[in-house]
Amino acid sequence: MRYSDPCMRPTTPARRALLLGLLVVAPPPAAAQAPTLEQIVAQANKTEGTIIQNLRNFRPVVEVYVQNLAEDARLGLVPTADSYLLGRFDWRDGPRLQPVSGGRETPRFTGAARNKSLEYVPDGFAAMASPDWELLAPEKYTFQFVRREFLGETRCYVVDVRPKKELKDGFAGRIWVEDRGYNIVRFNGINRRVERDFFRKKVAFHVDSWRVNVLPGLWLPSYIYVEETNIDLEEREEDRPRFKSQIRMWGFDLERIRASQAYTAIRVHEPTAIDQAEPERQLSPVQSQRRWELEAERNVIERLERAQLIAMPGDVENVLETVLNNLLVTSEIALDRPVRARVLLTSPLESFTMGHTIVLSRGLIDVLPDEASLATMLAHELAHIVLGHPLIDTQFAFADRMMIDDNELLKTLKVRRTADQEAAADTQVLAMLRRSPYNEDLAKVGLFLRVVAERARTLPNLIHPHIGDHIVEGGIRLGDLMKDSPELALDQVGQVSALPLGSRLVLDPWNGKLQLLRSATSDQASTIREQVPLVVMPLTPNLKYAEMPAEPEAVAATPPARPAAPPAQ
Repeated sequence: MRYSDPCMRPTTPARRALLLGLLVVAPPPAAAQAPTLEQIVAQANKTEGTIIQNLRNFRPVVEVYVQNLAEDARLGLVPTADSYLLGRFDWRDGPRLQPVSGGRETPRFTGAARNKSLEYVPDGFAAMASPDWELLAPEKYTFQFVRREFLGETRCYVVDVRPKKELKDGFAGRIWVEDRGYNIVRFNGINRRVERDFFRKKVAFHVDSWRVNVLPGLWLPSYIYVEETNIDLEEREEDRPRFKSQIRMWGFDLERIRASQAYTAIRVHEPTAIDQAEPERQLSPVQSQRRWELEAERNVIERLERAQLIAMPGDVENVLETVLNNLLVTSEIALDRPVRARVLLTSPLESFTMGHTIVLSRGLIDVLPDEASLATMLAHELAHIVLGHPLIDTQFAFADRMMIDDNELLKTLKVRRTADQEAAADTQVLAMLRRSPYNEDLAKVGLFLRVVAERARTLPNLIHPHIGDHIVEGGIRLGDLMKDSPELALDQVGQVSALPLGSRLVLDPWNGKLQLLRSATSDQASTIREQVPLVVMPLTPNLKYAEMPAEPEAVAATPPARPAAPPAQ
């Protein structure tokens, strides 16, 4: 099957969108009366074509995480195995996934890529970003208006959609169309018209897909939840696969932004350079070594930023650095330069240190049950800095070391510690925590470490890190905290050992910034089925309209002054 190419003429509600090469459909003029269902559908198809074209142009990062499920008499459906893939959206006669590099080879899932008789294929998950890649044409579908309702702060028309012929001919479900620009901001249902080679057989999955308004007039796919617990396949009950999956997309604001700037039009938006001016003197060997390590650290962090694999600094990083400061102050530790915190945007649980930058993964922060557990993860990395362990491979101070494809980046940056270094860090961590404000909550930290150790076999792709060491490996890391914690009781309501995925952080798919969700008391689980740790659960984003960010004052770059001629000899 060959998908048709939606052709939309770009309009210009925002000058910046034009400069970036974005397609933005201008909202229709305000009508004197409410629009008809036919008008809503026509406008929704127009904007959907624009969303599809933007996906093709910007090729965002796509992360797919799948958990196979089995029935547990006490806990309900629990994860028994997992699969994982990190790639980029691509278009080759339809939606595809490719490795994070620029190559066109087909990526493969790591881990349990099968569930009963079903084999997961990456392209099938890429296809879930739109209800129908040939649009919801009125000649193929029937539509029924349901109601108007708010999704977060966004008022929507709710419309049920059904193929005119058989259900297998396309998308069947519900769409939410916001009432300003008539973008489909959510769709919920099943698309049975899926290419066979996506999943080796003609099957379809139920999808709940959400878009986010990143710029005025521009909505982009952000989060997709897939759940199959009673799949209606023509198979025996014992052969029916059960799974949950979350698909995240980010990194839309990528190379096109840089490519849109001609060399002669470079602007400098920062009034100061990265470093302060240094005294006119030769640095000592110690100072030179520190500067060499700092250069390696910067090269690594900047390369992760270019690959859209690390979040841009914001409120979440400020919270992490506040916790770090608490640990430093209460332990009366003074370092030669400040420690910074960053967040890796991927789901696998990990932490590592690059120089004086401590990195925690989004997935790790998501599932930490409390601030004491967060402090423990940070303290472990801080301990390596305090103890003077090697913090950065100085080979990365050479600029060419980071001139590699994105698919080689994570495996190139592997951080591994020796058993002796880990043991010394554990001792230092306990000393810091005992003197910190988190001392009274260390039993909860032990519970978190226990559940991670227990799930390491069933969820290896979630527990296995991209870059850093395992959070728990054979009970080695922080074993004393595990010994001092109560036994795991997953069937006991109120014992929160770890949160589900997606519990704490919200990712902006455009600029890569994170926001922290602060759970209310009413969010506490009331049944044991609601508190299964480390499990994929559906998320409900708070949809709201974006405002155009203020343009920073442009300062023309000036060429460096010509060095003075050397004095005559």
